[in-house]
Amino acid sequence: MEKRAFLAVILSIAVFYAFSMVFGPGKKPLPQKTAQEAVSASAATTPAPEPAVPPAAAANGAAVQTSQAGARDVTVDTDLYTAVFSSRGGSLKTLTLKKYREENTPTASQVVLGIHSDPSLLNFSTRATGINLPDGTVFQPDADKITLSSGESRQLTFNYVSGQGFTVRKVYTFAEGSYGIKLDTQVFNNSAAPLVGAIQQVMTYTAEHKVKNSRLDVSGSYIYTDNSLKSDKTKDVASASKKYDRNILWSGFADKYFLSAILAEKGSISSVEVKKNAAGFLEAIVTAPQFTINPGHAATVSQRLFVGPKDLDILKAQGDSLEQSLDLGWFTVIAKPLLYTLKFFHRYVGNYGIAIIIITVILKAIFFPLTHKSYKSMKGMQKIQPEMNKIREKYKNDRDGMNKAVMELYREHKVNPLGGCLPMVVQIPVFFALYRALMSSIELRHAPFFFWITDLSDKDPYYITPVIMGITMFVQQKMTPSQMDPMQQKMMLALPVVFTFMFLSFPSGLVLYWLVNNILTIGQQMYINKLVKD
Repeated sequence: MEKRAFLAVILSIAVFYAFSMVFGPGKKPLPQKTAQEAVSASAATTPAPEPAVPPAAAANGAAVQTSQAGARDVTVDTDLYTAVFSSRGGSLKTLTLKKYREENTPTASQVVLGIHSDPSLLNFSTRATGINLPDGTVFQPDADKITLSSGESRQLTFNYVSGQGFTVRKVYTFAEGSYGIKLDTQVFNNSAAPLVGAIQQVMTYTAEHKVKNSRLDVSGSYIYTDNSLKSDKTKDVASASKKYDRNILWSGFADKYFLSAILAEKGSISSVEVKKNAAGFLEAIVTAPQFTINPGHAATVSQRLFVGPKDLDILKAQGDSLEQSLDLGWFTVIAKPLLYTLKFFHRYVGNYGIAIIIITVILKAIFFPLTHKSYKSMKGMQKIQPEMNKIREKYKNDRDGMNKAVMELYREHKVNPLGGCLPMVVQIPVFFALYRALMSSIELRHAPFFFWITDLSDKDPYYITPVIMGITMFVQQKMTPSQMDPMQQKMMLALPVVFTFMFLSFPSGLVLYWLVNNILTIGQQMYINKLVKD
């Protein structure tokens, strides 16, 4: 729907200017980290800071030495979310966001992340190369429930002791007031020979959503690698997997509003492979640099997790360019400053609708010189229209002579045939940038304005603002000087009708912008008309 609306706007504006033209007067790249920098210790040079066998694991002995043992769930409760971890793979089962709901009603269910992952391979499941740590390995948790108090930081530890001379420990660290989770994966060599391998964290995501939801229409795999954002849908990896191995800062799965990702710390992600697994799910295998651990030593891979909203400020605070996951399309360079500006005014006025109105007024003031010039140019073209008709009649069989006479007429009256449309075209990127900002930013999701408009990211439920917008567009067009003949003018008057129907399904925040812009334009044209008469 979003693509169709976007194309419709482009075609409508193109038609408008086609008629005017045809029938009118003529960061530096980060260095790659080595494996020794990515793991906290190399067995060949540094003794393990922990004992070769972690106490918690040793105490449980054989109970954790099999990958087929029964899995347990562990609940972690913070002010922002309630997370359920599974001992199978030491993974994240679900995470319920306390401040976000699926629908814009107080009784709607809270947003739950993780429910779209492969049930047999949950997010952040740990496997390894070089050592026998397969999918589904059951770890031993050190708690059944953790509740964080205000300002508190707590840890959840999963241990696995293999029967082959190594131990794996996963330590999750949670902080009150943050969606970020620190993850340290430690490998202890309890054998008599060196261990060589690499830790892998696995994430999965559904290939097809059973319930149609505009939020999920843009979901898929996202990786920030080599200073650019790469995205993959199921169709992109249906026949072959994709592998990324250049300066990877983070990898994850996201929809329009929410993101689950694993972030590198000191180069702790060496590669990411995205594929469609045997169960039909998208699978991202995040591999750390290779380790070498001598007997009696240990190595640690430190990474960070983010499971939460794609709020621009929250993402930016995580570092590693995580804010790049908010993909605003072709006009990102304009859309992000607009979004920052919206958030700035919202902090003062407390209403995103009013913030949109303030931005509209500011943009109108910025573009006033261009619009003024455009309007004067159209007025000038309107004045010379009778002489243009005479030239066309006189040189109707001599195109070269007609063009020469027309150019001479332009020079004589100091008018520019393109002056009426080019300044207006400059504003089109701003419109589309704001469109993407309103459609894709979680800040405006469920944000109310006044009266019946309770969600600026959704359409007007009663279609009142689109209809008023269409009326103002009609008034504005009637006030705009035109050099078209009566038939062409009638055809152009159909544009307000087209735009009205098109805007019925647009976010009410965007309709509000267009409506206020039209009202300001009408006032501006009245002012310029007065100046021209004076």
